[in-house]
Amino acid sequence: MAETVVIASKNPVKIDATRIGFDRMFPNHTYTFTGLAVPSGVADQPMTSAETLAGARNRATHAATQHLDAIYAVGIEGGIEVVDERLAVFAWVYVLANGKSGQAQTGVFYLPDEVAQLVLSGIELGDADDAVFGHTNSKQQNGSIGLLTDDALTRTSYYVNAVIMALIPFKKPQFTWR
Repeated sequence: MAETVVIASKNPVKIDATRIGFDRMFPNHTYTFTGLAVPSGVADQPMTSAETLAGARNRATHAATQHLDAIYAVGIEGGIEVVDERLAVFAWVYVLANGKSGQAQTGVFYLPDEVAQLVLSGIELGDADDAVFGHTNSKQQNGSIGLLTDDALTRTSYYVNAVIMALIPFKKPQFTWR
């Protein structure tokens, strides 16, 4: 029987990244993946690492309480933070299952000034990307990382490693994880 994984988002990028991460970590298990729109409890554009992690944790927690038959609940939250007077971009992944949790952060990259200025003026990163790059709804497609790398990395591939790393406590339950 397939176990249910609920992803705290309807965004196909986050659902695909979660599916790929689970498939790589647990290739002999069968899962059903369901996206669920839940609030993050943080700003639409988190502006610090701590706020971004809180958003991922909140999303996973809300998804777990709304989808009680799910074994795993996954929250993915993208954020930015000013580092050395530039805007650094990253995401946090938070996984809940059976009273345990795992969390991991993606790699970090920096925004060009053209995008950063729009974000600092109050525009959400996805909307700023769309304005600068002339795209529509890029956050549900290749995202900033895809636009900046010409899809050498996409938003999905960018999230996958963080999903895998957040699953480490579930892959290695013989160790103590706080």
